[in-house]
This record gives sequence, C-alpha cells and structure tokens, in this order.
Amino acid sequence: MAENNSSSTAGGPSRNETRFERADRNFSEILQELRVTQAGVQILFAFLLTLAFTERFPSLDTMQRATYVTTLLLAVLAAALFTAPAAVHRSLFGQRAKPLIVRVSSRLAGVGLGVLVFAVSGAVLLVVDVAVGRTGGIIAAAATMVVCAGLWGLLPLLVRGAADKVQDRDDDGKESDTSGGVRPAGPR
Repeated sequence: MAENNSSSTAGGPSRNETRFERADRNFSEILQELRVTQAGVQILFAFLLTLAFTERFPSLDTMQRATYVTTLLLAVLAAALFTAPAAVHRSLFGQRAKPLIVRVSSRLAGVGLGVLVFAVSGAVLLVVDVAVGRTGGIIAAAATMVVCAGLWGLLPLLVRGAADKVQDRDDDGKESDTSGGVRPAGPR
C-alpha cells in the first residue's frame, strides 16, 4: 500500500503524492536547475582555460595570476558540485533512496551556487583588472558578488516570505492573491 502525503508540503497545497513520487518530482526539478547552472559554469570554465593560452597571459602580474588560478579552481569545484548529484543518484539507483538523494543533491546545488558566486566574481575581477585597473576590478568584483548574493540568496528568501504570507491568508480562509501583490497590465 502506497504512503500518501495528504498534508501541505513546503508551504504549498497538497499534491496527493507519495513521498517517493514527491522525491521523483523534486529530483527532476533539481536536475533542471542544475542544467541551467552547469551551462554557465562550463562557459566560465572554457573561458578561463583559454586565457592561459593568450599572448597577454605572460604579462599578468602576481595578483592577476593568483586571481586566475583561484578562479579556475573555483570553477572546477562548482562544476564538480553541480555534477555530483548525478553521481550520487547513479550510486544509489534502485535502492529506494530518492528522498535522501534529493536532500543531498539540494545541499550540493546550494554549495555549488555559493562557490559559483566566488568564481564569477573572480573572473570579473581578473578581466576588469586587466582591462581597466586594479581598483576597477575590485569594485566590479564586489558589485558582482553583491548582485549574485542578492539574486541568488536574498531574493529567494523574500519570495519565500511572500509565499508564506499568501499561504497564511489561504489558511485563514481569505481570498488568495497569487500575483504577489502585482497586478497584470491591461484592463481590470
């Protein structure tokens, strides 16, 4: 007999699915997220790999070379973190461990995003440092870090808070506002 989950999950309405069905759905969603981020990491990594073979690379100073190597290694680490869920899934395939795979994969993806913030910021630091100067590179890298932290860290927390408020209103029997307070353009 299948175990049904009839209660609300993660602030959303019940989907009337077993915990294994939910785990399958969640794992598919994580894999879709990882496809998007992995493409970005691969492009960054390819860009960084080609830099070492350019004519200008030998003229980089010690700080620029250290930034390059650190950023390259961070990109490798991000790529490893984003591909690890596939390896975890492969090693536990068929063992009814999907809920565990989902939890581990979610943590790996979260850490991967954290590492990616530093890799992208390092790449910006290097490029702007070479193109404009050290001060410009530091400012651009700091701005990149703030933007990524805001979009990848703060924004999801704000959206989660808004979703919780909508859920609380729904639980009180009031009309649900799924637009997040934003009305669509056009006639009302």
